[in-house]
Amino acid sequence: MAGEAEDLTEAAIAERLRAAGCVFAEDEARLLTEAAAGQAELAAMVQRRAAGLPLEHVLGFAEFCGLRVAVGPGVFVPRRRTEFLVSEAVSLAAKALPLAAKAVSQPGAQSAGIVVDLCCGCGAVGAAVAAALGPVELHAADIDPVAVTYARRNLGRDYHAHVYQGDLYTPLPAGLRGRVAILTANVPYVPSREVGLLPAEARLHEPLTAIDGGPDGLDVLRRVAAGAPEWLAPGGHVLVETSQRQAPLAARAFASAGLVPRITSCDELSATVAVGTKREAG
Repeated sequence: MAGEAEDLTEAAIAERLRAAGCVFAEDEARLLTEAAAGQAELAAMVQRRAAGLPLEHVLGFAEFCGLRVAVGPGVFVPRRRTEFLVSEAVSLAAKALPLAAKAVSQPGAQSAGIVVDLCCGCGAVGAAVAAALGPVELHAADIDPVAVTYARRNLGRDYHAHVYQGDLYTPLPAGLRGRVAILTANVPYVPSREVGLLPAEARLHEPLTAIDGGPDGLDVLRRVAAGAPEWLAPGGHVLVETSQRQAPLAARAFASAGLVPRITSCDELSATVAVGTKREAG
């Protein structure tokens, strides 16, 4: 055992990870070494990573939009391309939040802008949007109880968010109807027949409910689009990550729901976001 501990240099770890197929072995070796509390923990972490567990599950966190969010086994790991969804939401919020506040200025309405994150997973998108916007009233929901546990951990302390377990809009408080300025949803959008083509890390270690979007990948997106007008304030926006191939159908889903559709993309991140906007009153 002592000889094994002596071999746990970053170089030796990188060599083992590279042999296991890790493309960024040197970077991963550094992260594992920094995260481990001691040699025994480091050895166990290297073993789990070499066995194919996602790096983020081994580390216990993922880096996203400059934030460190807690993740673990059975939880979807936020992708870097989803940072584009956050940047688009933050950009649109500058106008949407004041419009929503004006539209719901009736007695008893709260003044803070309302942001809802559906299919929230570990809460990464909601946390990043709230961190960029400052004080907002943040609500998040996911159907997966493991994801909700992590979302409450990531959102509860710093963002004072309300996190619910349930299917899309079902668990949201009725009082949010017609008041939401920004609604994000990182829905599953991989067509069912293509799930088997994904890397093993995703297929074996992340929940299918966060990946499989049905026959054409748009089942959940269509449901989000159909329900959005009931929850959005006039001038509010719903933003959903999709693929470039699916973008025309996503735009059609928003238009069918009575929303004004728009597709925006980021070549650097290979990211595509469908936006649906509720028309302003009058």
